[in-house]
Order: sequence, then structure tokens, then C-alpha cells
Amino acid sequence: MLKTHSCGELNKKHVGARVTLAGWVDRRRDHGGLIFIDLRDREGIVQVVFNPEVAKETHETAGELRSEYVVQASGAVALRPPGTENPKLPTGDVEIIADKIKILNTSETPPFYINEEVEVEESLRLKYRYLDLRRKRMKDNLILRHRVVKFIRDFLDDRGFLEVETPILIKSTPEGARDYLVPSRMHPGKFYALPQSPQQLKQLLMAAGIEKYFQIAKCFRDEDTRADRQPEFTQLDLEMSFLEQEDILVLFEELLISLVETVCPQKRLVKPFRRISYAEAMECYGSDKPDLRFGVEIKDLSKILVNSEFTVFRSAIAGGGRVKGIAVPGCATYTRGQLEELNQMARSLGAGGLVTISLGMCDGGIDGLSVEMVKSVASKFLSLEQVKQIARALGARPGDLLLLVAGDGDLASVVLGGLRTEMGRRLKLADPNTIVMGFVIDFPLFWWNKEVGHWESMHHPFTAPRDEDMCILDSAPEKVHGKHYDIICNGFEIGGGSLRIYNAALQKKVFNMLGYKDEEIIERFGHMLDAFNHGTPPHGGIAIGIDRLVMLLAGEESIREVIAFPKNQSAIDVLLDAPSHVNEQQLNELHLSIREE
Repeated sequence: MLKTHSCGELNKKHVGARVTLAGWVDRRRDHGGLIFIDLRDREGIVQVVFNPEVAKETHETAGELRSEYVVQASGAVALRPPGTENPKLPTGDVEIIADKIKILNTSETPPFYINEEVEVEESLRLKYRYLDLRRKRMKDNLILRHRVVKFIRDFLDDRGFLEVETPILIKSTPEGARDYLVPSRMHPGKFYALPQSPQQLKQLLMAAGIEKYFQIAKCFRDEDTRADRQPEFTQLDLEMSFLEQEDILVLFEELLISLVETVCPQKRLVKPFRRISYAEAMECYGSDKPDLRFGVEIKDLSKILVNSEFTVFRSAIAGGGRVKGIAVPGCATYTRGQLEELNQMARSLGAGGLVTISLGMCDGGIDGLSVEMVKSVASKFLSLEQVKQIARALGARPGDLLLLVAGDGDLASVVLGGLRTEMGRRLKLADPNTIVMGFVIDFPLFWWNKEVGHWESMHHPFTAPRDEDMCILDSAPEKVHGKHYDIICNGFEIGGGSLRIYNAALQKKVFNMLGYKDEEIIERFGHMLDAFNHGTPPHGGIAIGIDRLVMLLAGEESIREVIAFPKNQSAIDVLLDAPSHVNEQQLNELHLSIREE
């Protein structure tokens, strides 16, 4: 090795020892006679001193050093002079009195600061990702990711799970997004697909008798990118045989609690995990992945407003719709412009409009409100007592802003859910150091796709219906619930799974309900049905997005910050310039041609 110690491990116990270090020049300071550099490697930073009275030639070489030069330095560890210690560094009590220095490589001036946490335009960071990853924040994110994955592997190994790799080149089968296709040179006109998940393969492993499987799996989906989505991503994929739903939920609650408390002990994790139904999540939060770190729950106000003089409310309720609302704390002083901004946001989410009620400050709580203290375009249609009833139902206080929406079905909840999320962000209602996870359960098995005129899977077509709903699978499929579940964390879905269908006849029936013809079923899923006819046990599983989980643990807002070499918002690899054109010879070998649009 070119070094005897890492830069970050040196402290008082090493005083007097001779060491050899290697790393990058983080900073250089010339104080006339003495030259100081901060030498950095993956483990940390230590100060190295070059004194011409100790080693003249070494001091002269140190004068050539610049930021990001790669060097090897040797010398003795010494205590820093009193008053010059740096308490911000673990190595801040010591320094290296160098008598040898070797420049291993030089560096051009970096396009951005590496030794300072300053804002850098993302495209520049991605173009020079190898420099970006030298920065402490990014390095720490990769170390955190490593520790998360290692903990998961050790945890599952201790519980009898086998890590089994599944193929990357597979058959194209529908799983909810577009496949990435790979043309076959050996079989012209035919294509492999990159897996959206190992879903069918892990079920086949259960048919093979593996019983407990997991994999840190690469997955691929050709869909629009966003902050928490990438064309290629990594997930913890897991499947078990001979289990019930409770077995999966208990296992993963234990896994995630142990993981957070071990890897991120500085975070406050709320436990036990809350379990809420899909219906409750939509009713109270307007989202199937609500942020449970703060309240501001949606309440149904229809009973209070059923006889309201406000035509919008009365008509909506009479037509079978509902009026719902939330109370936003401390926002009664919002200006007309701010209220109009919220109104436009509600419209963008599908509402016909937004009714706002500002509650002025007063003594005596809601009971102390007077007509003069209530400001709303709906004031002339609502009595003071109705306003007070609404405020009480929403758990409001004087000084709060009430937001009301009328609509059919889940529309009011969805709109208010979007407003709840936005106001929670603006008002910083969620503690960034708190983690609140939970399980959303009892999803509908199907949803009706009006455009194509048939049912679609709420999760995926291999999800088993609840036993008690089997009797209405034909007569009322809209009322059938599935045996599936999501894991949510701080407003994100970080994972999901289900108990699977393992009976060939039931699986074929579900495929038929989803619009597949018999010949399509055999062509696309014949291997699954065949396996189910050869003694496949009851089984189920779950998958967790490693990227999203690490993003939340790291306190980042994009999964690109926890992936070593991510694609940008347009799914382009800026560093390698991919996707890119290929030459004519490569296309000919694959029997492909490019059609000009």
C-alpha cells in the first residue's frame, strides 16, 4: 500500500509515530516560512506541515501543490501547538510534520469547489460526477447506502433467506410501465426485455422450493423521470412461501426499525408503525402515501353544509358529492394574492374552485369568534354558527385558514391532499429529523380504465384477492380488495407487495378480467400457469426501493443524490453521453434500421 494510515484515523494516540499518507490536496496555505495542506482521503482530513528547516526539498515541492493534486506524504505525527487545534475535525488535535512528499498526479482547476458545500448546477455536477463524488456530502451518501444494503443482507441472512440473482435479459411481459427492449443478434427480429422487477422470477423460485428469497435487484422502467424516479433503480426484492400477510408486515417492521436505529441513530423513528387502510388514507389525507409527520387531516363537512345557502355546496351534496376541508395553522393573514394562488392550485388538481375562510385572532377560542373576525367570499351564505361548526370539525383555532372543496367521489380528498402536502412544505410542519413509516393495506384489487373499457390491476395481475371477496369476483369486481400492502415513509411510497395468486385457474380468470385473450395469456404467461399446475405453494413478498429509502435517510430531495452515476431529469447520462448513436455496422448485425421521422 502507498499509505500506512488513512487521513481520518489519526489522533493523539498516534503522536510520535511515523506515518505515510496518500490522498488529495483539499486546501493549501502558505504562511511564509511554513506551508500547510489539508490532506484528504475517503476517511477524512488531516493537516500536514512542511517546514524548510525539517526538509528543504520537501518544502520546495510543497510549494508546487494545488487543490486536488494527488500526493504521498511521510512524516511524524505531532500535537498541534496550543491554540491551533481544530475541534471541527476528528484529527484536529494533531498534524503531520512532513519530511517527504511525492506528487502522484496533478490536477487541472476543478470546475467547482470540492472542499466547500456550495450550490452547483446539477448538469455540471453530473458531467464531472467523479469530482462531485469527492465532496463530503456525496461521499457520505454513498457510505450510508453501503451500510443500508449491508445491514439488509446481514438481517435477512440471519433469518434464513437466500440471496439469489435473477436474469437481466428476460421476456417482455406487462408490469405497468414500458419495457426497455434489447435486440437479439443471434435471433433476428426478436428482443429481450430488461426486467421492471424480478416479479415472475421470484414467484418461480417459490415454485422451486427456495421458500425464502431476497435480492438487491437492478430494475428498469422506461417512464418519465422525476425526483424520486430513475430509468434504472435498485430494490430489495423478497419473497416467502407458506406465509400470511401479517408475517411480511411484522418482518419488515422489524427490519426497518432495526435498520434506522442502527444506521441512522440520530433520526427519531416513530414506532410501532401505523397501519391504515387505503380507504382511510384517501379519506383523511387524499393520498395513498400520506406524510404522517403532521396532522392537518381532511374532514367531511357534508352534514354541516347539506342545507347550506351556498349553492356550490348544496348542489354538490345533492348530486351525491361531498364537501371536505382542512385547517391550515396560522395562515388567516394570507393576502388576496396568496389565496388566489391556492385557488389556482386547487383548480390544477381538478377542483372547480376553492373556498377559503380566514379565522381572525380572538380570546375564547372558536366560541369567541364574531362575524367581523371571519373573512370569506362565502360569508354571506354561511351563518356564524355554521362557520364555528366547520372550524370545530376541522380542529381549527383562531388565526387558522380553512380550505374547503366540493366534488364527486374522491375528488375533494385528492385536491385537499395536494394542498395539505404543499402547505405542510411551506409551513415546515414536518420535522426533517423525524421518520414516520406505516403500512397502507386493503387496496382495491382493480380499477376501471374508461379509455380501454376493462379492469386494470391496482397493483399487478399476480396479486391475490381477499378470501372473503372471492364470492363477488364476478358480480362486483369493483368491491374486491386485494391482499396487498404498501410501505410509506414521510410522504413517499418506499415499497409494496402482496400475497400472490398460486392457483392456475384463478390466475387465468384474473388475466381474462384484465382483458387478455386466452392465446395472449399462454404466450405471455404460460410458464407461470404451468408452474402453478406443479405444486406451487402459497407465497407472497415485497419490494423496497433502496434509492428512495437512502434518499429519505440522508435527508435528500432527489434519489440522484444517493446514486453514484444517475441519469438526469431527461434520462440522459451526462457523463458518458448516453443514450448515443451507434454505427451502421452495429445496426446491421442486429438487423435493425433507423426510420427517419
